[in-house]
Amino acid sequence: MTAPLDPRRAKAVRLVSLDVDGVLTDGSLWTGWDPASGSFEMRRFNALDGMAIRLLQRAGLVIAFLSGKRSSAVLIRAGELEVEDVSLGAPEGKLAGLQGMLARRGWTLEQAAHMGDDLSDLAVMERVGLPVAVVGAVSEVRACAAWVGTVRGGEGAVREFAKALLVARGEWEGLVAEFR
Repeated sequence: MTAPLDPRRAKAVRLVSLDVDGVLTDGSLWTGWDPASGSFEMRRFNALDGMAIRLLQRAGLVIAFLSGKRSSAVLIRAGELEVEDVSLGAPEGKLAGLQGMLARRGWTLEQAAHMGDDLSDLAVMERVGLPVAVVGAVSEVRACAAWVGTVRGGEGAVREFAKALLVARGEWEGLVAEFR
């Protein structure tokens, strides 16, 4: 089991950004050709992570998806979960995408958490108030993280983090009670 999150850092978070490949998914991509759309792509998302996103939203947190790759599958999943803040394949990178999302709300990077797994997450993780990583993250990302989970991406890693964050904020039990 991983160490609990620092409650002060957890309570400062207003926006949780999530990398997609390797965090929301196991990093696998199924590709093939679709002549009608000019592409084909499938990704597998974990239902536990979907519930985690809903719980974070119920707690009043904004969720954002950040990915270096454009993906219709990610846009579909974002729509299903009512995640409005999505930055995919932005040429200026993930950090610029996140900064824009925060600026629109008048928030700072200190008020954001980011969950990542690969080198493209470092620029964000080095600047947010609460950098977190999945257990399978590359060593540089794990070293940068204030918290590293025990669950691999695509297998409920976001759920594990959501629980740790909401426990540290003192909100987990109240949200779970809504389901009883």
